[in-house]
Amino acid sequence: MKAISVKRLKTILTNSKTIIYRLTSALRNKISERNLLLILSVIVGLGSGLAAVILKKLIELFQNLLFGTQTFGAHWWMYIVMPGVGMLLSMLLVKYVVKDKIGHGVTKVLLAISKNESHIRPHNMWSSIAASSLTIGFGGSVGAEAPIVYTGAAIGSNVARAFRLSYKNITILLGCGAAGAVAGIFKAPMAGILFTFEILLFNLSMSSVLPLLLSSVTATMVSYFVLGDMVTFSNSVEQFAMRNIPFYILLGIFCGLISLYFLRTTLKAEDMMRKIKKPFTRWAICAVSLGVLIFMFPPLFGEGYLSLTSMLNKNALVALEGGFIASLISPDNKWAIVIFFAAVTMLKVFATAFTNAGGGVGGTFGPTLITGAFAGFVLARLINILNLAVVPEENFVLVGMAGLMAGVMQAPLTAIFLIAEITGGYALLFPLIITSAISYATIRTTEQYSIYTKRIAASGELLTHDSDRAVLTLLKLPDFIETDFVPVRVDRTLGQLTDVIARSHRNIFPVVDTQNHFLGIVYLDDVRQYMFRPEMYDKLLICDLLKEIESVTVTDRMETVMDKFETTGAWNLPVLDKNGLYLGFVSKSKIFTSYREQLQQVSHD
Repeated sequence: MKAISVKRLKTILTNSKTIIYRLTSALRNKISERNLLLILSVIVGLGSGLAAVILKKLIELFQNLLFGTQTFGAHWWMYIVMPGVGMLLSMLLVKYVVKDKIGHGVTKVLLAISKNESHIRPHNMWSSIAASSLTIGFGGSVGAEAPIVYTGAAIGSNVARAFRLSYKNITILLGCGAAGAVAGIFKAPMAGILFTFEILLFNLSMSSVLPLLLSSVTATMVSYFVLGDMVTFSNSVEQFAMRNIPFYILLGIFCGLISLYFLRTTLKAEDMMRKIKKPFTRWAICAVSLGVLIFMFPPLFGEGYLSLTSMLNKNALVALEGGFIASLISPDNKWAIVIFFAAVTMLKVFATAFTNAGGGVGGTFGPTLITGAFAGFVLARLINILNLAVVPEENFVLVGMAGLMAGVMQAPLTAIFLIAEITGGYALLFPLIITSAISYATIRTTEQYSIYTKRIAASGELLTHDSDRAVLTLLKLPDFIETDFVPVRVDRTLGQLTDVIARSHRNIFPVVDTQNHFLGIVYLDDVRQYMFRPEMYDKLLICDLLKEIESVTVTDRMETVMDKFETTGAWNLPVLDKNGLYLGFVSKSKIFTSYREQLQQVSHD
């Protein structure tokens, strides 16, 4: 009976795939790809918006079930233990069910675009939601934004692949999913579009703006419909005063420096923890370390939005309740409060790194915003304590969020419009522009890449807004290896070479030893003068005609290959493996042909 059920299930799945294939084929035949793209962008927006809502609801569900209305002081042990439990559950889910790496979602999306023709595996449409809801719902100190971006991008990629769209349209729909995810989770459509433009899509043009708009607006409508139309921080903004401009400039510099610290410390801390090869040992160390940090500094628990809300409501002391360090601080000690929040600003990065390295699934998007909020609060409180001026701390909290986002993610436009949209207006537009621009300029003096792109850039797989470099990144050397060059052994004679020439249509002959190690080449032009002198056939050896030539390794980046073509002036270069064994040749003309074709693909006009 069981076997029949399994067989019937397989038949149903097969029939479903057939129906879907026929449906997508019919739509493709009746609708142009351009119009189909617009329709699919709305569908992807619906999917990514729903995914954002589901993730937020799951996180709320776990938090309500575990903590309810309990306070940190009364049930401190749960706040310390449960984040580690969530990390463990997430790690087990990924290790034994998903069986794939799903952390650092935004970086994974960038790699999919540059290395995998914008293809993302189907399980990513649900796996990041499941794992991150456990991590964050149990109190992990990470953000939900990166996992939902990965989910939205996966929805866009798989919908596009189901309709067998071209690479450029798969990439656009992937971007639509990411834009919809950001728009849905923040109710911020412009921020979603700009996030995709600044961070994901390396060559955005007007033809791809409309699908992004449709997807982003659709996702926002879904979020409004399910979660309500209330703006996240609608009552948190005070009127902007021109006299505070110098302090917003100072905030921009401060955020730029904190951004540099955040970016480099995050990567180093995660690398250090990942040197512990045993996953359960690493989890135990990270869980204990995170628990200790939360015990001392309660604002490090979870995403941190409760502490953010308390600062925006002019009640920052709420964030101190229950922690060990806070119990030693008098509420009347202004300097102790500043030092406490400064410590939280510096330690948030470690709490995030411990959560991710210990098996949790979450992003640095949320922690970046929270760290920026704490940084803005610390600077504003210092200015007020020192009587340099009277500045609105809640404004500095919000502008600090944008400043750190502009620095860590190197996405100033996204930062500006995100904070503007979640505050329900553009009252802070001027300080947002000032602080974000200066923060971005400050970090760019020492750090070229964002937290998402630094590791990818080091491997040479990063796509940029420079079309030439983007195309070269997409081209892979193994795809261009030509194997119809006939190799000859170095110990062979001219007579044996003439036999090879007779059955070859090439004028270059690679020379190898007995183990197929590449030694050089023989040009047909150098052989012609001897070909009609039979008396030289047995006297002249291949080694007498051998010429050395620059070679490339099969793992070389295409930029390196093109540099060698430029320096040598050659039109063909031998390709070797890492051990120096001959594999074939790569042709400059073939690369140029593919380059032109690929340029048309990445150019969305």
